[in-house]
Amino acid sequence: MSKLAKPRLKPDSLALSLYGAAQAVALVQGGTALPPALAKTAQALELSDAARGAQQDIAYRSMRQWGRANALLARLAARPPQAPLLASLLGCSLALLCQDDDGAGTRPYTDFTLVDQAVAAAAADPRLAHAKGMVNAILRRFLRERAVLLAEVLRDPVAVWNYPAWWIEKTRVDYPASWQAILAAGNASPPLTLRVNRRRAAVAAYLRQLEAHGIAARQIGADAVRLEQPMPVHAIPGFDQGLVSVQDAGAQLAAPLLDTQDGMRVLDACAAPGGKACHLLECADIDLLALDSDAERLERIDQNLQRLQLSARLRQADASRDDWWDGQPFDRILADVPCTASGVVRRHPDIRWLRRPEDAARLATLSALILGNLWRMLKPDGKLLLVTCSLWPEESEQQAQAFTTRHQAIRLAAPGQLLPGADGEVDHDGLFYALFQKPSA
Repeated sequence: MSKLAKPRLKPDSLALSLYGAAQAVALVQGGTALPPALAKTAQALELSDAARGAQQDIAYRSMRQWGRANALLARLAARPPQAPLLASLLGCSLALLCQDDDGAGTRPYTDFTLVDQAVAAAAADPRLAHAKGMVNAILRRFLRERAVLLAEVLRDPVAVWNYPAWWIEKTRVDYPASWQAILAAGNASPPLTLRVNRRRAAVAAYLRQLEAHGIAARQIGADAVRLEQPMPVHAIPGFDQGLVSVQDAGAQLAAPLLDTQDGMRVLDACAAPGGKACHLLECADIDLLALDSDAERLERIDQNLQRLQLSARLRQADASRDDWWDGQPFDRILADVPCTASGVVRRHPDIRWLRRPEDAARLATLSALILGNLWRMLKPDGKLLLVTCSLWPEESEQQAQAFTTRHQAIRLAAPGQLLPGADGEVDHDGLFYALFQKPSA
């Protein structure tokens, strides 16, 4: 994509937020993950907090409808737009216009308001101004021929499910009985789940605090509270003071599974952004080393520790190597290994468009190397918890089985593969857990 430009649009207008979302989505098409793409464009456009929130909402809605939007654009445009920004502006607009046609969500804007603001966004950028008539014609044609066009594109599974064809087929093969529910769950907006910092507050007391603020919520786990309606994190009572953190209900299973006790020496490998590390510190007085290879992501761990008033040793290092290890074994190791993140696409809908079919095998190979390296750093009778946020068996159950055989590990009870979506009263992401104990010397 060409250099980011700041168009002449009214602050906090839908046109500006739509333009910003299109800029971010164009970056995703070039291989950038959506969160940094949004941050980069919001800064370049000098978006207000309100406009930034609208930009993010539009971009996430669009990524969840991208297969359908692209299929529609291919039928509506005589020739596909060559300019990435123009294609993204049209794609985001079509994604919003057709969002309520499959029950995935209601559109927050009226049809004609959205068309008008999309045209205004194109007109405000000198590089796109020549195409404002085309933007208007394509979007208005969709409104006139919506039923016919949707019937045509919905013959294609990519337009039906809004995933790449290979992803749909892999899900169908790996989960023949539930593949449709898994794909549908990945297109839904995730719940906002909090973890109450047990060092600072009890769940019952925190629920009363929320009630006093008129916020509906309920307990869904030992430390987990789900808000009935999402809200900005800094508006959540007690968040800035460290009473709570945002963490998926499935991710909150890690700390209890490791069963840490006071005084233990614990390693959290691949620790960023630090949610599980902080939960471990909230549960017991441990000597925790949080490891990550990315310096910027380590800063996020440090920020979380400071907000929660917790302490840990942080180290930038590669978990597949041992040049950072002091030779002293650990009582517990949390191995949240690199993976495709196929189980968290409802939170990160850009992942499906960024991944490639060969990524699962490549990352499974790297994870096996990390696990083998960490295993020798574990004390006899110590426990290692393998965690992935993947749905693919080669990264999860097959990895666990191979690890058990390769290292003669004792496999203990753990949830195994969690599928995304509602599981009784708990709604969680698609994580995988395998717990191992090292045999006595």
